[in-house]
Amino acid sequence: MLKVYRMRVLALDTTGRAGSVALVDDGQIVREHAGDASRTHGERLPRELAALGAPFASVDVFAVASGPGSFTGLRIGIATMQGLALVHGRPIAAVSALEAHAQLASRSAGPGALVACWIDAQRGEVFSALYRVAEAPLFALERLVELQGAAVADPSRTLEEWAAYPVQSAIFAGDGAVRYESVLPVGTSDARRLSAPIPIAGAVGCMAAVRAARGLVVPPESVTALYVRRPDAELHRDRSAQR
Repeated sequence: MLKVYRMRVLALDTTGRAGSVALVDDGQIVREHAGDASRTHGERLPRELAALGAPFASVDVFAVASGPGSFTGLRIGIATMQGLALVHGRPIAAVSALEAHAQLASRSAGPGALVACWIDAQRGEVFSALYRVAEAPLFALERLVELQGAAVADPSRTLEEWAAYPVQSAIFAGDGAVRYESVLPVGTSDARRLSAPIPIAGAVGCMAAVRAARGLVVPPESVTALYVRRPDAELHRDRSAQR
C-alpha cells in the first residue's frame, strides 16, 4: 500500500500541445482536465489551473512535468508553477513526462514487464525511455526501474539502441508510439501492446505527492527543464560556426 501524507498538489503538464492540469488531494486525483489544443499555453494559463476550483493558497506542493517536450511549452509551464510557488511560499516537484506516461501505462502490468515511452519530438524523432516494472505500488518511486534513460532519436534508431531488451513484448506509451506504431516490433506471439495517450497531469500530481512525502521537493528557483534535445538556437549557432 502506497502511503502518502495528507497534502494538496496542483499539477501542470505543458510538454505537449494540449497539456493538462490536475488537482490531487492525499494521493488521489480529484479533478483532471486536458487543455484546449487550439490555443497556446500562454493564452490558457493560469486560467485552466484556477478552473480546478482550489485556491492557490490551499496548495501544499506545486508539480510540473519538466520535460521532455516543446521548448516553449516547458518554459511557460515551469515559469507558471514557479511564479505560483514563489508567491505562496510553496515547494515544487518536477516530474519527467516520460516517467509519468510509463507509470500510467504500467497500471495493469506485472513485475518484470517492460514499458517503453515514446513522445513525439517532431522532425521524425521521438523522446524515449525504457523501464521495467517492479513489485511496488503505482506512482511509487520504486515502481519503475529505468533501463534506458531519456533520449531523442528517430524511432528505428531508438529500437536499435534497445536491441538488448525484449521490447517486442513491451507496453508502448505516448503519442510518439501511436504516430510510429508501424515501426514497433511485433513478437511471434504478438504480445506487444499499445497504451493510448491520455492526460498525465494527474499522474504528475500523484508522483509529486509521493516525492513530497519523502522530502524530494525543491524551491521554485531550483527547477530545471529536461530538454534532452539542444535548443534550435544552439544548433543554428554551431552550424553557422562550421561554415
